[in-house]
Amino acid sequence: MTAAPMPDTPETSQKRPWYTPPEQGFRAEDLDHIPELPPHTELIDGSLVFVSPQTNFRTSTMDVLVSGLRKTAPSSVRVRREMTVTLDPRQRPEPDVVVVRADAVTGMRQTNFRAADVILAVEVVSLESEVRDRKRKPQLYAEAGIPHFWRVEDTSGRPTVCVYELDVATKSYALTGIHHDRLKLTVPFDIDIDLTETDRL
Repeated sequence: MTAAPMPDTPETSQKRPWYTPPEQGFRAEDLDHIPELPPHTELIDGSLVFVSPQTNFRTSTMDVLVSGLRKTAPSSVRVRREMTVTLDPRQRPEPDVVVVRADAVTGMRQTNFRAADVILAVEVVSLESEVRDRKRKPQLYAEAGIPHFWRVEDTSGRPTVCVYELDVATKSYALTGIHHDRLKLTVPFDIDIDLTETDRL
């Protein structure tokens, strides 16, 4: 897709640089049209959020989770890593891993999913994003009605997965378990992942 130029500002009638936000902040659809935007840019509360260089822990953990989820996922869902989710016009975060309904996958040029299509969102906490990963993004996912959320922490170089389920009455997540060496669950489908696999990657 060819990126469309940003609109002219009324004050200057010159093209606004991509890093200068509109008066009301950026909107979800802007991420697909801002030229030269760094990869994996997120939109949180109308502001652009950039990704720092990734750690070996984060990438190996995502590899293990994606592989493990795909082994047991039913045909009705798909597993994706690092794709944005449009929650509302000012929120388009990028979970590290998502499980979505299979019919939400529309083609190879697709850049995001709707919140209603997401069954599980996973965030692997890193130093530069720990406040967002632990507080703001789970709050946004819950408010958007995403039924399952996992937060993954680095415990001495190994992943610890904190599993949450949505309380639909309060639109907030409740902790249902903390998993260290093995992640074995029955929701959102039968899952059995050896978290120690990160040692062998």
